[in-house]
Amino acid sequence: MVYFIQQTLVFAIPLMIVALAGVFAERSGIINIALEGIMIFGAFIGVLIVRVLLQVGIGDDLGQLILIIAIIITMILGAVFSLLLAFASINLKADQTIGGTALNLLAPALVLFLVLIISQQTTLDIGGKTAAELFMLFQDDFGIDGAKKLGVLGNILFNKVYPTTFYVILIFVVLSVVLYNTKFGLRLRSCGEHPQAANSLGINVNKMRYIGVLISGALASFGGFIYAISVAGCSATGDVAGTGFLALAVMIFGNWKPLNIALGALLFGALKCISVGYPYIDFNGDGIFALKDLGISPHIYRVLPYVITLVVLAFTSKKSRAPKAEGQPFDKGKR
Repeated sequence: MVYFIQQTLVFAIPLMIVALAGVFAERSGIINIALEGIMIFGAFIGVLIVRVLLQVGIGDDLGQLILIIAIIITMILGAVFSLLLAFASINLKADQTIGGTALNLLAPALVLFLVLIISQQTTLDIGGKTAAELFMLFQDDFGIDGAKKLGVLGNILFNKVYPTTFYVILIFVVLSVVLYNTKFGLRLRSCGEHPQAANSLGINVNKMRYIGVLISGALASFGGFIYAISVAGCSATGDVAGTGFLALAVMIFGNWKPLNIALGALLFGALKCISVGYPYIDFNGDGIFALKDLGISPHIYRVLPYVITLVVLAFTSKKSRAPKAEGQPFDKGKR
């Protein structure tokens, strides 16, 4: 059960932050289906930065510092990459779905091209190190023995935990508060609901939409880097296994609301955990509830997250309420 919960968090955390990335873009009025492409780009940039920092001689004992530097650079360059979508959607008033699709096609091609140049192969790793050696937080790092003092809860929270888990939870809470409890958040949401009314009150709609897309790009890129170090074993391959599209499904399932998104991410993370880790999951510990012994084909486990995604969206899409003006180019003269 501890393994199941820990692995569920591993898959849920990138889904959570990338789904929030989609919320910021769409609440401002821009449809961002390029989350998959931005994740791929962020995974490559993050792994590349870590690789370069290790090669220039920064000590292996500074893993947490390396991680923080890589996160900051990844988020900045992810925001820059998302400017392609913002410029096409806001300035050129291009179809936002087509613009996002273009980025989804561009990112893996660009990443694979650069990976081939850098490493002469189709996978870029950090140079022989593993995520556990560099980034994982263990019990003693917190100054307490979590497993002994807190039991199962301590084992889940403090044993072999990625620091990005805590970073994401903190960022998720702060940005949720910003979006729903600040003047900036109100202005951003108004641009996605009724941009003409927002403009009449002196709000620069185009500026707010640029900000929404930039935040979205930074968060999605961060999510891609998290995927690279926690799921892909500190490597970038030009693929994130559809996690960006699953994040879109989580966003829609959560009705563009942070709390619902967090719960949806945990649900989809659990399904993803089952699809990948079913050989090791034994809920009872005595083999009675071992998934591998239930006689179910491994292919069923692998397609489970995507089938459940379709079923959930089919039943919840009618109740979903997207921002009214999302996908609509802003026209000052429109009433």
